[in-house]
Amino acid sequence: MMIPFLENIMQSTRRSFLTTSAGAMIALKLTPQLLRAAEKDADGYVSLFDGKTLKGWHKNPQRIGHGTGGDWKVEEGVIVGQQDPPASGNGGILLTDETFGDFEVVLDLKPDWGVDSGFFIRSNDKGQCIQMMVDYHNSGNVGHLYGEGTGGWNSRTFDINGSHEGEGAARKLVLTSANPRTAANAGIVHSCTAEEWLKAWKVGDWNTAKVRCTGKYPVVTTWINGLKVCEWNGETSNAKGYDKEKVAQTLGAKGSIAVQVHGGKGAWPEGAKCRWRNIRVKEL
Repeated sequence: MMIPFLENIMQSTRRSFLTTSAGAMIALKLTPQLLRAAEKDADGYVSLFDGKTLKGWHKNPQRIGHGTGGDWKVEEGVIVGQQDPPASGNGGILLTDETFGDFEVVLDLKPDWGVDSGFFIRSNDKGQCIQMMVDYHNSGNVGHLYGEGTGGWNSRTFDINGSHEGEGAARKLVLTSANPRTAANAGIVHSCTAEEWLKAWKVGDWNTAKVRCTGKYPVVTTWINGLKVCEWNGETSNAKGYDKEKVAQTLGAKGSIAVQVHGGKGAWPEGAKCRWRNIRVKEL
């Protein structure tokens, strides 16, 4: 039989332990870094999209050049974006609530032909960022970089064009390239060739992109389906319109990851959409 005052001490100690443990558990839930550490996959990535909701994401809170935000929905485990209403000219961006500095991000994308979209890194709510172009239209490009709201510099070394061939069920999109130029002329360290890109890209299917960003004047590298498309060095780039100090000051050391619906009449065909899934990030 336990002496009463000892039993009271043990019960009090147990309550204190449970309260402290519960508080620690709450703290763990509220710490994004610890939560990400617990959710890392075998390659060290964590998901930015739960496949069901837009939790952890937000539209641009104020009107920007592209519009009031665009239309974003989750359909069958995929983030789907288009102008709001369709083909109205009203676009925008969808951004992560959390910001990232040095990181690697992997995602799948499936744009309909004719859309003018983009994948933003180190973005702010105004949409100023370094953009991996997803300009999936004539005279467009997917995989090279653009200074969105940061000087309009452009790293593309070729354009893509498309035309439809055949009729009915046999109708298909055929892509070609135009306007080749060298990586040096585009102010970048490396570029794939247009022929390599056309071979790697899957028309009418999901494509996997990877983007790595590191440094104050960031080195940004992009891949499409395992093909290294572009390497741009923000320390040394002489791309027309690029000012490394101005870009660094505008964007800071960290920013959101974002996806874009371009604003403007004619920038987005009625009924067309851009789709994103399996968005995962690894901080470096």
